[in-house]
Amino acid sequence: MRRTYSQIDLDERRKIERWRQAGVSVDAIAEKRGRHRSTIFREIARNKFEDREMPDLTGYFCDIASLFDIRSSRPQSSSGSNMVGRRRR
Repeated sequence: MRRTYSQIDLDERRKIERWRQAGVSVDAIAEKRGRHRSTIFREIARNKFEDREMPDLTGYFCDIASLFDIRSSRPQSSSGSNMVGRRRR
């Protein structure tokens, strides 16, 4: 049986955020969402917000994750130089 791929949407990101704030493990989140644990780990790692001046604001926030997702899915200009607003990885 072949698996299909689906992107994580804002609703699912909201659930991940709430569960992480509640202290739910990544394994439990993955099981609840029917996704592989590495998918959840990657989502959290890619979209983690970090503020060195105010460490209490560091964490995974669904709104930030969706903003990063929207920016990364924009088509680039034909010259490939459209890096304004792009997040570095």
